[in-house]
Amino acid sequence: MSDLLSFKLTTIKQTGWDEYELIDSGRDEKLERFGPYILRRPHPGINWPKSQPEQVWNTADATFRKTQGDKGFWQMKKQLPESWPIRWQDLVASVHLSPFKHTGIFPEQSAHWKWMQDILEKHKKQNPGHQPHILNLFAYTGMASVVCAKMGAKVTHVDASRSSIGWAKQNQLASGLDERSIRWILDDVVKFVTREIKRGVKYDGIIMDPPAYGHGSKGEVWNFKSSFPLLLDLCTQILVDEPLFVLCNAYAVPISIQTLGSLLQENMKSYNGSVEAGELIIEETKTNRQLSTGVFARFSCQ
Repeated sequence: MSDLLSFKLTTIKQTGWDEYELIDSGRDEKLERFGPYILRRPHPGINWPKSQPEQVWNTADATFRKTQGDKGFWQMKKQLPESWPIRWQDLVASVHLSPFKHTGIFPEQSAHWKWMQDILEKHKKQNPGHQPHILNLFAYTGMASVVCAKMGAKVTHVDASRSSIGWAKQNQLASGLDERSIRWILDDVVKFVTREIKRGVKYDGIIMDPPAYGHGSKGEVWNFKSSFPLLLDLCTQILVDEPLFVLCNAYAVPISIQTLGSLLQENMKSYNGSVEAGELIIEETKTNRQLSTGVFARFSCQ
């Protein structure tokens, strides 16, 4: 065991995509290609000018129009399918146009998917026959769950939204995975982890992507500022003695890179490994300009 973990700051970008690209961004908008369709949607905080002329932006097949708060509707040039597949490596994700501008896919997360793949592949070679158990909390549409299951891990997927779990199951089946490869849990994450502690269940890796605010499946209140440190402490109690990884994403959450990294470092100080924290970015294909989309901290074994 080590009382001190190495801690570094880093920036990582999306990887492995052939069917997604960030065409342009600027003036609080981004223009993206998801498979055969081009989408135009808001991204507050992008202050730089657009690099492409308006006629390029007007080629969008669907444009998100806000009505109230973050809610709105998609204005379409033509009728788009209710959902369509987009590939990352040999996996498939289903794109849906939600009334909150999201598509069900956060392309920048592919940097984490590749990182987990590499760790699980190394573990498989060093420990043939051992199936690592991975826990995905606030798992949303489940591409991280699918990636880990495809690598042969036993995955437990927890989310408080029934519709998100249904969406994740579509991604599982579209990627050619057996229905039994992922265990689906509709629950409040804090309550679930607390029960796992009592049951003595242990995990080799944990993924979490908490919101700033939210509610559990039975109305439990989640507030990142007060709830996240508690959850992180609980999660260390269900880790094996030599965990493979712990990943914390923070999308639209008011926390600095240094603070998030330090929180994870403090909670993982009794384990051998290293912590890195930084920004996730998406790089434009035409200009290589980099758009920051969130912060993260992640632990990996030595």
